[in-house]
Amino acid sequence: MNAFTAPRAFITGCAATSLTPDETAFLKEAAPWGLILFRRNIESPAQVAALVAAFRQAVGRADAPVLVDQEGGRVQRLGPPHWPVYPPAEVFARRAEAGDLDGAAQAARLGARLMAADLAALGITVDCVPCADLRLPEGHGIIGDRAYGATPSQVAHLARAAAEGLMSGGVLPVLKHIPGHGRARADSHESLPIVETSRAELEATDFAPFRLLADLPLGMTAHVVYAAIDPDRPATTSLKVIEEIIRGHIGFDGALMSDDLSMGALAGSLAHRTEASFAAGCDLALHCNGRLDEMTEVASRSPVLAGEAARRCAAALARIKPPEEIALGEARARFSAMIAAS
Repeated sequence: MNAFTAPRAFITGCAATSLTPDETAFLKEAAPWGLILFRRNIESPAQVAALVAAFRQAVGRADAPVLVDQEGGRVQRLGPPHWPVYPPAEVFARRAEAGDLDGAAQAARLGARLMAADLAALGITVDCVPCADLRLPEGHGIIGDRAYGATPSQVAHLARAAAEGLMSGGVLPVLKHIPGHGRARADSHESLPIVETSRAELEATDFAPFRLLADLPLGMTAHVVYAAIDPDRPATTSLKVIEEIIRGHIGFDGALMSDDLSMGALAGSLAHRTEASFAAGCDLALHCNGRLDEMTEVASRSPVLAGEAARRCAAALARIKPPEEIALGEARARFSAMIAAS
């Protein structure tokens, strides 16, 4: 029996391919909203399905979300020999930039639908896709080929296609990295990027794709300082950025999770980072590295999910629908042909 009648407002990782007794006890007590998986957690289909089931049994919720970053390209947690290799977003961007925006969108949608089939078969219900960050020449390579292009309209069009493909396969998308990581000159995994661009230019460029995608169910913040808006705090811990830009200008009303709180962009203890993300307006704290001491610290500062955060999280989960029928063999052949032609 969990200590709480409702989950706590955080998403946690785990260390390996199965839960340890200590992790199981932690999950039962802390009752996180969700679990996120990484390559260290993935060995085979049967093993992943068993890990997912063990997590849900520990937290006592059959619908507890399980997340993964399965973008394709460099960011693909499930891969050979058990799962296909998927292309990065840049492949679809190149096709669009060559004049075939509709064909690019069809390919992005189908690729995401196939990813959803892979994930749903394991019980994974959330994919941290799409990246709606722009590909800009000054940006750090951490985004690079993960971007759907350089213009807001193209990025939004292809990102929406990917989101629709996931949802048609019964998997929720996560819009990231709100309100835009493309202009950042540093990798937020390692250090804190500071963007000096004016607010007017940001609204016309970096923020624009997110505004066109504001109806998506889940979003993830950027660990980026936008000096023209809040020179002191990155979006993840900035009340001004979340209220004025993410909830205000962009109009995003989905459930908003932080990016990984253990990343190098953030300062202070995990307890401080967690408290700061909630104080700024994040609905969910995300912690990924699977270190139990850090997981415990994040849990200790994460409230029971309630109020508007609970409403938004419930609304997101309500958008999971049974997968639409698809002939997987034919669809995979068709997708391969699409990619070969890109």
